[in-house]
Amino acid sequence: MAGTLYGVGLGPGDPELLTLKAHRLISTAKVISYPAPDTGTSFARAIAAGYFPDGVREIPVVIPMRESRFPAKEIYDRAAEDIADVLETGTDVITLCEGDPFFYGSYMYVFERLSERYPTVIVPGVTSLTACAAALRRPLTSRTDVLTVIPGTLPDDDIRARIDSAQSIAIMKVGRHVGRLRALLDDLGLTAQAGYVERASLDEQKVLPLADFTGDKAPYFSMILIYKGDEAWTLPPSFSS
Repeated sequence: MAGTLYGVGLGPGDPELLTLKAHRLISTAKVISYPAPDTGTSFARAIAAGYFPDGVREIPVVIPMRESRFPAKEIYDRAAEDIADVLETGTDVITLCEGDPFFYGSYMYVFERLSERYPTVIVPGVTSLTACAAALRRPLTSRTDVLTVIPGTLPDDDIRARIDSAQSIAIMKVGRHVGRLRALLDDLGLTAQAGYVERASLDEQKVLPLADFTGDKAPYFSMILIYKGDEAWTLPPSFSS
């Protein structure tokens, strides 16, 4: 009997936002895999490390953090085979993923390589999208609004077209594109209707109107939410300071 591959969503960063199921699986695991940069600490591991049982085997999937392209296919091919070697022994593998495994989650690349060969279970997690909305204290959508999620890595013309036809908008993967995105939203007259969040749910979380953001770089874990059709928007009083 082969082991089961679990894709476990960790939520946006606050360890208390793990689900009960995620906590149970992590705290009883024999083998845990997680994405890790080639320098520095793994964010996924940091979220869950307090729940790791003694003696657990760890399989880091080391992914270079570079602006230039790197051979991601080869990295995930190798990681999948390392995990498969464990599954073949009948041992389950818990694979950690920031946020939700199937919402821009790194776990999907392991899943697509192994799901036809081994039993798999997906454990949803709190997404950064809902965490940012909570931080801004503003609903993502209401009534019949349609939410459009846009990767900030898309070309300006593509982003503009999607915004033009959208009602409620979330721009993810802001990072080094923040200056370009801010200029685009300025041109569309939407900056005053946008909120900015970085590192949602963490101690270093930053929440402010996009109009107050300065600089041409942002952390990778940052997002812009646009409340199209509203008048100029400000943060609730408790965040004004």
